[in-house]
Amino acid sequence: MTYETALGASTPDTITLLGHDLAKDVMGNVGFGELAFWLATQRRPSPGETRVFEAVLAALADHGFTPTAIVSRLTFLSAPDSVQGALAAGLLGGGSRFLGVTEDAGRFLNAVISGTELPTDDDGWDALALETVKAQGKARIPGLGHHVHKNGDPRTARLFEIAAEEGVTGPHLKLFAAIGRVHPQALGKTLPLNGAGTCGAALADLGLPLELLRGFALLARTAGLIGQLAEELRHPVANDIFLSVDTNTRSVAPPEE
Repeated sequence: MTYETALGASTPDTITLLGHDLAKDVMGNVGFGELAFWLATQRRPSPGETRVFEAVLAALADHGFTPTAIVSRLTFLSAPDSVQGALAAGLLGGGSRFLGVTEDAGRFLNAVISGTELPTDDDGWDALALETVKAQGKARIPGLGHHVHKNGDPRTARLFEIAAEEGVTGPHLKLFAAIGRVHPQALGKTLPLNGAGTCGAALADLGLPLELLRGFALLARTAGLIGQLAEELRHPVANDIFLSVDTNTRSVAPPEE
């Protein structure tokens, strides 16, 4: 029985990764973002694809004291001997409200364009987007709206700009941009396209597996959580957060049946 893999394999003298000698060909020659893309697709990205992919990673790395960051710091406070536990705690919080939107948006956009004759101009994309928004009714559109950036997510325009500069603006980004333009007609209000959703559209346009889009968000957030823990070592706040809750707890009777 043999188990084939195009990823890492070792002999007593060499380590092979993606068909290349790890020590001679990869280390010092391939950046981490490029390698992460390569590992997932088993094709080496172009410089433009790498730039967009790394811009996505930068966009998702850290966004302040989000629940994922807080729980990571609190877990580190409780178990300072378990960095892996603190990181895992933060990553496990990547769901439909934080980080998971990246995959949700990519899947949503892909479902719309799959099997559809793609428009050739902005008017066509706007028509498809308006049809899509109306079809959603009151259901949430992944990537539309942000709890902080009410007037526009700073990451969104920059990601569109980078993708355009590198010539990798594909149908997912085009549809998402059109949703941003036309949704007020159907919803009666204007919401920003958030950065996480734009990241999902960009990753889908790069041809990355839809099933793994949340994984790339978690890859980015791992770097951010390491930064959170490093700052916790320098300027601790987790104990203050814990005491703020603990000292302001009020005992009440359970609700009556």
